[in-house]
Amino acid sequence: MAPIATGDSIPEGTLGWFDGDDNLQQLSIESLAAGKKIVLFGVPGAFTPTCSMKHVPGFIESAEELKSKGVDEILCISVNDPFVMKAWAKSFPENKHVKFLADGSGKYTHALGLELDLSDKGLGLRSRRFALLIDNLKVKVANVEEGGLFTISGAEEILKAL
Repeated sequence: MAPIATGDSIPEGTLGWFDGDDNLQQLSIESLAAGKKIVLFGVPGAFTPTCSMKHVPGFIESAEELKSKGVDEILCISVNDPFVMKAWAKSFPENKHVKFLADGSGKYTHALGLELDLSDKGLGLRSRRFALLIDNLKVKVANVEEGGLFTISGAEEILKAL
């Protein structure tokens, strides 16, 4: 399956998320993105070094600026279960705007065409590292990394595109 690209419509799907009352919700991507400008960024795994020390912190630090440029939602997705994503979110106490969404089975990552097989590293099927700028369900920017790189999917690249 070809990876999602600029000009594509995002696929419908649901992702797990713990709300402010600590209730597990199944969120529809369409309901989060319809009529809105969102950033959806994906990481290979919660608590992994690059994801935890660079990728997520960049979006947390840039959240206010992204919001000031019209971004309604900033969503982090990973092929991890909702409980892991909840624990990972709590490891960023300064976060006010990034939602941590779980794609436990990898179905949504597969629908995006962004699977990454890390079986040789003991991690199984995961997500490629990416950042999408989506406006009313249409991809405006698709920054998808190759391999384990972190060069084009950070918050600064999305800010440049805005």
